[in-house]
Order: sequence, then structure tokens, then C-alpha cells
Amino acid sequence: MVLWSQETLTGTILEANPKNEKTGLPGANVYWLNTNIGTVTNFEGDFSLPYKEEYSKLVVSYVGFKTDTITVASPKAIQHWLQSTSNLDEVTVTARKQATAKSYLQAQNIITVSSDELLKAACCNLSESFETNPSIDVNFADAVTGTRQIKMLGLTSPYILIATENIPSIRGASQAFGLSFIPGTWVQSIQITKGAGSVVNGYESIAGQINAELVKPTTDDKLFVNAYGAANGRVELNTHLNTPVSDRWSTGLYLHGNSRSEKFDRNKDSFLDLPLARQINVMNRWQYTNAEKGFVSFLNLKYLGDEKQAGQIDFDPDVDKFTTNAWGSEIDTRRYEISAKLGYVNPEIPYQSLGVQAAYSNHRQDSYFGFNAYDIVHSSGYANVIYNSIISDSRHKIKTGIGYTFDNYDELVNDLDIERAESGVGAFFEYNYDDLDKLNLTAGIRLDTHSALGTFVTPRLHLRYTPWEKSAWRASVGRGKRGANIFAENQKLFSTGRIINVSNANGEIYGLDPEIAWNYGISFLQGFNLFGRKADVTLDYYVTDFQNQVVVDYETPGEVHFYNLDGDSYANSFQFEFNYNAFEHFDLRLAYKHYDVKTQYESGKLEKPLTPKHRIFANASYETPLHEEKGSQWKFDATYNWLGTQRFSSTESNPMQYRLPERSPTVSTLNTQVTKVFSPKFEVYLGAENLTNTKQENPILGADDPFGSNFDTTFVYGPIFGTSYYAGLRYKIK
Repeated sequence: MVLWSQETLTGTILEANPKNEKTGLPGANVYWLNTNIGTVTNFEGDFSLPYKEEYSKLVVSYVGFKTDTITVASPKAIQHWLQSTSNLDEVTVTARKQATAKSYLQAQNIITVSSDELLKAACCNLSESFETNPSIDVNFADAVTGTRQIKMLGLTSPYILIATENIPSIRGASQAFGLSFIPGTWVQSIQITKGAGSVVNGYESIAGQINAELVKPTTDDKLFVNAYGAANGRVELNTHLNTPVSDRWSTGLYLHGNSRSEKFDRNKDSFLDLPLARQINVMNRWQYTNAEKGFVSFLNLKYLGDEKQAGQIDFDPDVDKFTTNAWGSEIDTRRYEISAKLGYVNPEIPYQSLGVQAAYSNHRQDSYFGFNAYDIVHSSGYANVIYNSIISDSRHKIKTGIGYTFDNYDELVNDLDIERAESGVGAFFEYNYDDLDKLNLTAGIRLDTHSALGTFVTPRLHLRYTPWEKSAWRASVGRGKRGANIFAENQKLFSTGRIINVSNANGEIYGLDPEIAWNYGISFLQGFNLFGRKADVTLDYYVTDFQNQVVVDYETPGEVHFYNLDGDSYANSFQFEFNYNAFEHFDLRLAYKHYDVKTQYESGKLEKPLTPKHRIFANASYETPLHEEKGSQWKFDATYNWLGTQRFSSTESNPMQYRLPERSPTVSTLNTQVTKVFSPKFEVYLGAENLTNTKQENPILGADDPFGSNFDTTFVYGPIFGTSYYAGLRYKIK
């Protein structure tokens, strides 16, 4: 029987500390005594659950802390501090909020990265925000545009659903450069989901999902300023201005600008090591909150202007564009976005809620690369309605709803004009069972009908089982389907002398069939105490098996081929991760990853190019104790990456001077940062990227003949610039 007349109890569970400072405890169990009605606290330690007069005892538990039973006489908001079991006899307890958190309780394998973790490195934009996270690989896509490319489970970003506040955002025309369009200071937290994600967010996710939560006008600083400068010529300024407009309305204005006007050619190949660049990025964000009636909503307005100039150091676009005087490239992007979210929680029945998401964007890119021209205009619309409720009791939760998308593309590829319009509508249902103890299961299914992809079903299943204390076994399986935007997603091919060939299979998108893949994964997380300090170990193994894939084939020198898969294509990923609080205020993270990624090309079944089989990762961070009176503190962070050898696409039929070995050398890099917090308002930071000064020799093939057929900028396996030092400051008023 559904309970139709319940009130809501809300509150926050906090970790005990000497001054009762509000350090939220994420993942704590909160449930009514002798019932199956309960919940789990979020990343900030907040919770909400149904209340009735007969519920008088609230149980709060968390591994490593004393379980408390609280008497509740009315549904008034509560705050409760849990005490660590290892310090019950002590008067003082040290509390530190984790910068990166893994849940022992969720069915999906989700890693939550907070803003504290993002501040450990020079996180200028979203593409640079994964440097201290071993689950995401970051590398340069080519040797001229400076574009950073991310990978998860051995697959590149087109196979990852990348969303902003659960609205898909980096897709279509923005796939190549879109991660650099979200400034790092705008990001409040990032949720990384390995494997097939939720059906609520769509059908395109194959390797996983990345969701960036943006700062909120009501919780962000009233004034925030971040200034940054680097030895590679990049300067940046971020300013946040937040103010309440009324009791229920707040607004924030977020301004970002960056520029690189200095030319560098350290390897003397006549090409810029990094492009000249300029970006203006503006967001106006409105937040409406009416807690009494259960409403919260957001409205975002964004504008982006981004310009890049790359190529030979002597290239002057006013004189040399489309001539053989010098090879050059310009990429000019203008993007407009509007998005809105409305959430309603029934005050009388708190487990019933309704969410509405809507977004529209217009993306225009005008660009050329030597003699290759590529322009694209992409208009995109998105709408999603989500209803949440329970069946019988709060152990059985459901989500259901309907979504709509449309995309209009107009591309100019040299002299070829390609236009297409797509639209789709889908319905989804997701069921979650949580016994608040050992078992959590999420099963979802969605049915979509799409003008280019047809009518299809997307099933996904996630399971978490806890056989003993501080453990979590997870398993997942799911299907993903997507249309490949072969030119927008592979713009690096234009910075080559290769001839483009597309094999027509009578499909709806460029004559190619949609990509379809199944993803299977298992994961094990175990927490324990090592020499009296907290530690945990994670083992992940994921398999992505393509039923169809649009193969991007660089194996024929001087050509790039696109065709549908005929044979096997798979990506197997194994990761071991160890986290350890070695001593007070010092955290150590170690990881090893192994990839087995192969595809059937026309020339045979081959290892995916530029994907290392082995990777070793290490991160160490230390903070001095916070000075109680001044609020001052030192923070130190270092990240080491070692990449094994990587296979090059074939160059064996090139002239001798333009041939490469079969595999690259290994690569080692070290990044460090030191932050001095002078007060809660002001801090400065100094850092170095690639402190080992690792540099790829001759990253551009055929740099001496950039208009020849052997010219290729895509054989990038490591850093090009070498060591870069940077400094910055942050100032904020709460």
C-alpha cells in the first residue's frame, strides 16, 4: 500500500570535530527504527525521508562511526554529528572532507570529484580537470590545435555521454573542442560513471558518463576572482558575481577570459608548439527556490566566443591563408546556449517528485587547416521529463518519463555541403531496489524512435552487493547506440595531407550505419584500516563489445577511411586503485591500468593506435593543519603518470624519411602544485606541468613539406611543449 499522507523529515549528518564545524558525511545510512523506510546522505551529508507520527526513533549509521538512535518528535530539520569509533574516548576528533568520494552503497560505479580536488591542479577548463584522477586518460589529439582528448575504458570521448547538470552538452559539433568551453571555476563537482549509465539520461552512453555540476548562485561565493598565468603564454581571468534578488530568486554572473598571444617553437620544426588563442565565455545563471511548496529551478544563459590560430610560426592569416607561403589554421567558434531545469517535490508526499529539463544551443564553427576547409552549424534541442516515486515503501523506487531531441547539421567539408536534420522521442522506466543493507539493484529500459537511428530498445542493469563490512561488489551490463559525426569528431584529420574516403553502406548518416555496443563490467571496492589509518582498494574490469562501429582507419598512409565494422571490435579495461591516508593530512593514491583495445581494420585485426596497454598513476597530497586564528594553510600536490608504448598507424609505405617505428617510446610526466592559503578570502598557487620536461621529438610528420601527402599531425603520444610553470591567485568574499 502506498503511503499518501506523509510529511518530510530533512537534515544533515556531520562528522564530529572539536568546534562542530559543518563537515557533511556522505553515504551515511538514515532510517526509521524497525521499518524499511530510509535513505542515504548525499555528498554534502544532507538527507530527506518520509515522516509519520508513529516514527519516533531515527537510526543513523556509517562504517567506522558510532551508530546513533535519535528521538524525533516532529518533522523539524535536524543536524546530527556522528563520532568516529576510533576516537570515542577522545575530546577532539579531526575531520577532513574527501576531495574524491566512492560510494559503498550505490548500484552504479560512480566517482564524485569535488571542487577541492579540481583545485589541486591548473584546472583551467573541464578537459584539464581530470589530471589527478586515474579513471580518465588525458592526451593531446594532434600536434597543432592544442586540443585535449579524454578517454574512459580505452575509448575516446564520443563514446562517453558528457553532460552539464544531467543535460547532454558535449556532443555533435562541440565534440572536438567542447570540453575546453566549460571553465574549471564554474564546476562545483564532477560525477564519473563507469560503464553503461542510467537510461534516464539517454541511449548514447557506451563507455560511461561524465556529469559536471555547476556552482549555484545561492551557495557560491558572493565574489570570486581567479587570475592565472603560465610560462606557455596563457593568461586567464575568472570572475563570479552572485547576489540574491529576492527571498526566492538569486542570480550569478560568471565571466571567463583567456588568451595566448606569445609564439613558441622549442623543437625548431617551424610549427607553433601551442596555438595562439583567445576565448570569452559568459554565463548568467538564475535560481528560484520555494522550499515551502517544493519548487527549485535554474535558468542558464551562455555565450562563447573562441578563436585559435595554429600552424607555422611565420604564418600570417591576412597574407598566407590558402597559399603555399606557410601552412596555417584558424578555428573560430561562436556558441549560444539556453537551458532550464524545474524540480518539484510534493511537500505532502516527499518521495514523489517531478523534474523538467530543457535546453537549446546553436554552435557555429568556421575553420580551415592548410587547404582543407571545415565549417559546421549545429542547432540542437533537448527536453526531458522525469517522475520519481516509490512502490509500497522506500525500498522500491521508480523513475519514469519521456524525452525529445532534435539536431540540425549543416557542414561544409572542402567543397562538399552536407545537411541533415534528426529528431527522436523516447520513453524510459527505471526501478531501484535498496534493502539499506547488502543489496542495491537498478534496472532500466527505454524505447526510442529516431529519424536516423530507427526504433530500438536500450536495456541497462546495475547491481551492488555487500557481503561483509566496508565492501561493495558491483556488476553492470548495458547497451548503447549512437550516430557517428565523422567529421566533427575527427577534425584532426584535416591537419594532414590524407585523402578522405567514406564507404557508403546506405546508412542514414554519411551513408554509414549507427554504432551499437554492449558494455559489461564488474567492480570490487574494499575499505580497511592499514596501520591504524583509512585505506581502500578498488578492482575494475570492463568489456565493451561493438556490434557495429564506424571504423576510422589511418592504416593506409596518405588516406583516412571511414567504414562500417566487419568483424570484431572491443575494448577491455582493467584498473587497480589503492587509496591510503598514510598519516594525518597526507593522502596517497596509486593506480595501474591495462587496456586491450582491438578493431578489425581492412588490413587486419589491430591494436587501436595511440592507446597504451599499460599505465601507472600516482598522486600524493598533503595539507598543513589549518591555523585556527588566521585561517592560513599550506597545500602540496604531486601527480605522476607513466604510459607504456603505443602503436603507431602504419607508415611503412611512406618514403624512408617519413616512416615511424611500429611503437612509441614510454612516457613519464610529473605535475606539481603548491598552494598558500593566507586567509579564508585569499590564496595563491604555484605549479609546474610536466616537471620532467618530457617532450616528443618531431611530433609532426612531414613538417618540412606541410603541403605534401606525407604531412600528418596526428602521431602524438606525449607532451610537445615540455615543462611549463604557472602561478595564480584566488580571492573570494562569502
